[in-house]
Amino acid sequence: MEWNKPLPQPTPLSQPYWDGLRQRRVRLQRCGDCEHWIFFPRAHCPSCGSHKLAWHDVSGEGTLYTWTAARVPTLPEFGDEMPQLLAVVELDEGPRMNTTLVGVQPEGLQTGLRVRPVFDERPGSVTLLRYTSADSTHPSVIEAGQRPEAGPVANEPAAPARRIDVKDLAGLQGLVSEAFSGWSSEVEVTQELIDRFAELSGDDYWIHTDPVKARAQSPFGTTIAHGALVQVLASRMRIPMDWEIVGYTNMVNYGSDRLRFPAPVTSGSRIHARSRVKAVQQVKSGVQLTLEIHTHIVGHDRPSVINDLVVLYM
Repeated sequence: MEWNKPLPQPTPLSQPYWDGLRQRRVRLQRCGDCEHWIFFPRAHCPSCGSHKLAWHDVSGEGTLYTWTAARVPTLPEFGDEMPQLLAVVELDEGPRMNTTLVGVQPEGLQTGLRVRPVFDERPGSVTLLRYTSADSTHPSVIEAGQRPEAGPVANEPAAPARRIDVKDLAGLQGLVSEAFSGWSSEVEVTQELIDRFAELSGDDYWIHTDPVKARAQSPFGTTIAHGALVQVLASRMRIPMDWEIVGYTNMVNYGSDRLRFPAPVTSGSRIHARSRVKAVQQVKSGVQLTLEIHTHIVGHDRPSVINDLVVLYM
């Protein structure tokens, strides 16, 4: 997995801490005079002023001191991690450190929760320290090419879909609703996928295909996907629907009544979609159903694509 996010820059003072993480060890400084544990790395003890500091391995375990779910990315590169679970962990030795949580759901978090370290090796040059709950099944190491696992989600069996005959116009019109479906499966919009679409479509404008120039000159700070690409990726998402239309001979995509791209999708983002039946009407050639599909970056409230897709059943 390509890493497109800022990385920490170790200093001579902090290098032993980062070297420890590369070895999958959490290391803290401890004062040789007053035995005070120290984090962040420093040249002298903040408790007694002594310079007799030494590095020691610790378990890295502790408790959740505080946390928040960030739903607006601080930088465009973090758009694929929304909602980002920002946290402060209090280590068993006493120091507190800022981190992010993986393998948990916001609903299951509370202050005082026991947590354990997760070594995130995906950046390659620097290993990052994240945390998960002590009883989580999330692995202790996220290796290059992997994503952090989501927290546990209840796996309830899906109810059988309602079958509505295409000739039952009243039944079909009963599907019209202001409420949207649940979220679909997720699709990752990688730079490779964007590049392939650019080659296929002929739209190789630098805002899509040149990460270096986009980082320097684009208002988004990175490359973005073509709106048309995000639109067609809806075909790869499984949107949960509790209904099924039967009894027709052919079904065709008749076009779109409305197509908008309200928000960009930055490279590396994960997207998902939901839908609602907006309208149903009898036409000369059959029944026309308008399905309003909203595609979002995961964790973002504003949709990236709004498509009123018209499907003709004949």
